[in-house]
Amino acid sequence: MAVDEAMQTNGAAQPADGSWTVESVLAELSLTYAESTASPIPFFHLLERLKTTKRAGWRRFGIPDCESISDHMYRMSILTLMAPASLSSRLDIAKCCRMALIHDMAEALVGDITPVDPVSKEEKSRRESETMDYICTNLLGKFNGGVNGNELRKIWQEYEDSETPESLFVHDVDKMELLLQMLEYERRSGCEKDLGEFTWVAQKIQSSEVKAWAEQVFRERQELWRACGKTPSWRADTEPTAN
Repeated sequence: MAVDEAMQTNGAAQPADGSWTVESVLAELSLTYAESTASPIPFFHLLERLKTTKRAGWRRFGIPDCESISDHMYRMSILTLMAPASLSSRLDIAKCCRMALIHDMAEALVGDITPVDPVSKEEKSRRESETMDYICTNLLGKFNGGVNGNELRKIWQEYEDSETPESLFVHDVDKMELLLQMLEYERRSGCEKDLGEFTWVAQKIQSSEVKAWAEQVFRERQELWRACGKTPSWRADTEPTAN
């Protein structure tokens, strides 16, 4: 099966149909993790994939040395710890931090599938759910009586369901981290790369507190491009108006 390079987000083919399985990825990448053991070490080894798998969206814009999945999740976890009192007073921030560190864990095998990839949301969800089942059952099911694996699976599902205040906040932080990285890559390029395509995600942020952070980043972006004597692109009417 011919697969476009952009669809090889984790070094393995990303078929658009339902033929994807955890077993097929493990076989294709020659990955072998000891299963059903009382040790967490095989799981620890799997986590290395999050350190080495790049975030695919940036690679489309010619940033080959872009952040990894774990880079993204680490800064997200720190952002949750910076929640202002108006949020921290009504949220379980410790859970939010754990959720930030877990929410993209399935991408260790699924890869970073982006909205432009020909994989439906339903198919993406199936792959990620099956990967989390593999991690939490096959790798962690017999470690510590399965308690840790069950907790990982529960927190991941809470993020996916997007119903609790904690999960909604972490979704906002996910978008905020992307906007920070967008601006930082533009700054690194000296405004040679216009990543304004990503600005639309700001409109999906729900909390006023995180919206205020995004607004600050966007004004910083305006100043950066103005200093370079250039005008950046914006999406979905996200360009800040004059004060």
